[in-house]
Amino acid sequence: MSTLGNKDAIATIAVKDLKVAKKFYEGTLGLKPAGNDEEGGISYKSGKSSVLVYESRYAGTNKATSATWAVDDAEKVVKELKAKGVRFEHYDDLPGLTRKGDLHIAGTFKGAWFKDPDGNIVHVFSR
Repeated sequence: MSTLGNKDAIATIAVKDLKVAKKFYEGTLGLKPAGNDEEGGISYKSGKSSVLVYESRYAGTNKATSATWAVDDAEKVVKELKAKGVRFEHYDDLPGLTRKGDLHIAGTFKGAWFKDPDGNIVHVFSR
């Protein structure tokens, strides 16, 4: 029996329109296509992992975080994304976290959540 503990995972994000998603994931977030696209989806390389964006009629129905990026400086990334028109979510009821502007903070943790054009929630954080 094979274990998954030593295998790479792929974040999969459902979208309604690949053209709109491509503009956001490539243009706004700066992801690069991995070049192994399948019909109805685009695969992106992101560090040592991958993100698969695919068309689905269920796009945007997930009310939880779809993908998370660990970054060196969340404050800097938030500023860069905000300059590109990204609007951040504010959660004032997360246990142990306080909010300073668009950042949610707990000790050395700084994180921010935002939505893609279909309403999928994505997250960046640093420690």
